[in-house]
Amino acid sequence: MTEPLFAPERALLTRFEGLRVQMNRDAFLGLFELELHYAWYPPGTGYSRHVDQPRNRDRRRVSLVLYLNERWEASDGGELRIFSDDERHRDIEPVAGRLVVFLTERREHEVLLTRRGRLSITGWFRSRE
Repeated sequence: MTEPLFAPERALLTRFEGLRVQMNRDAFLGLFELELHYAWYPPGTGYSRHVDQPRNRDRRRVSLVLYLNERWEASDGGELRIFSDDERHRDIEPVAGRLVVFLTERREHEVLLTRRGRLSITGWFRSRE
């Protein structure tokens, strides 16, 4: 892993590590690693319905999204839509500072079309192989 370039990135990794430890303590999830990337969606784009566990690879246990979009308006679109097992869904606006965390396994979700640039830090807590 490459060291973060900026102090806020180091501080964020420290907070995520605390979250990992707490989830392991409270829910016995066996989380050992964190995989992160910046996700940029230009206007007019989204991400179709999917799950975050590639076929035959189940190390991703917990998905997370931290939104970095300041002054986001509902009319900007770009919501994260998370589906329940009975096909109901919940839409979550990508408002700056909002952290969304959900169990990865079989959890279908999508990013609805955005009308302005949408930025997040997206990733997964992973188990060992």
